Amino acid sequence: MSQPNPWVGQRMAGGLLLAMLSGPVAAQSILKIDQVPAITPATDTLFVAGSFNDWNPHSPKYALRKSTDGTYQVTLPAGLGAVEYKFTRGSWATVEIHDKNQGIANRKADLASAREVHHRVLAWADQRGAASKPRPHTATPQVHTLATAFTMPQLGHQRRVLVYLPADYAKQPARRYPVLYLHDGQNVFDEATSYGGEWGVDETLDQLRQTGQDATGSIVVAIDNGNEFRSDEYIPWVSTADEIKDQPHRGGQGGAYVDFLAQTLKPYVDAHYRTRPDVAHTGIAGSSLGGLISVYAALKYPKVFGQVGVFSPAFWVCNDSLKAYAKTHRAAPTARFYFVCGPKESETMLPLMAQWRDELRAEGVPAANISFRAPADGQHREWFWRREFPAAYRFLFRPAAKANSSASKR
Repeated sequence: MSQPNPWVGQRMAGGLLLAMLSGPVAAQSILKIDQVPAITPATDTLFVAGSFNDWNPHSPKYALRKSTDGTYQVTLPAGLGAVEYKFTRGSWATVEIHDKNQGIANRKADLASAREVHHRVLAWADQRGAASKPRPHTATPQVHTLATAFTMPQLGHQRRVLVYLPADYAKQPARRYPVLYLHDGQNVFDEATSYGGEWGVDETLDQLRQTGQDATGSIVVAIDNGNEFRSDEYIPWVSTADEIKDQPHRGGQGGAYVDFLAQTLKPYVDAHYRTRPDVAHTGIAGSSLGGLISVYAALKYPKVFGQVGVFSPAFWVCNDSLKAYAKTHRAAPTARFYFVCGPKESETMLPLMAQWRDELRAEGVPAANISFRAPADGQHREWFWRREFPAAYRFLFRPAAKANSSASKR
């Protein structure tokens, strides 16, 4: 964001300073934290992530300075106006939460009038249960652990992988099911492992089946993110974006992560579960960086991922590189994309999402295969993505459900 015109001063006789102004000046604002939990590690750096920095949880420009009295503060650029934000200790896994172990709503402030805004941080997501009872597990019986440490040979890491099976999976031995791959597995099924709330995908799919809105059901495979490695694995190229370029985990391993999904995990799932392995019945979805890497996966593997859920995508971290990649790696014309974000999540969120809708249209993806939504109340939060998931699922897998239903009758 460009800075407003500065005051131009000139010292005159008698020590007076006359200022000439070329336009109105907006003052900077200070966000101040007066109190943090007593168990906050003294060596940790606190950050603010919000609509003014594309919700980057570890931007060095938005690090808070710790004072000798134990308070923290950060000065924000002038001219921001109404903003939404949260405090973190460098990642969404360490975002602030309520002291009752629940996520909190985005903080809001009108910086056009507020010069100093004071806060108290009650608890951190990674310290849930340290001062109160831990949250109960909420995953339904259909959720199973595929592996606690699934080997990722392309990355040299291991990762927990969960799988959801439709309730009638064991009772329908001849039936095969579409598969949806979801990133940030900690947030997909279980409140106890989530940060900021779960998506409730298992409950949603159960309800869709029970109400007749999903004729056949789907298998869902949820891959945990790698905590500090999340940015590395969800960004295909090393990012040069100002808000991330000084961080140790700036991306560059997204290609290897998608290779793992397509070349290692999917073949394993297809071999051990009754899937419909073709591209028309294989989806991938995620939020923020997870939305970015899902689009990349559809471009890199157009014959593997045919249904793509893109929730609040963080295209800003490498948009130019992704656009250049799309020129030589086109999405399949049969692919389906569901785009959704809140128009106030950040200045670039909705415009970049619109650019990608238009880019895919130009590449030959029919308008009927692209859903584009920007509900006014949308936020960069799990509750919003949970609310939007049923519509996304019905849009992406509606053709698959019809085809599967017809096949099961033959």
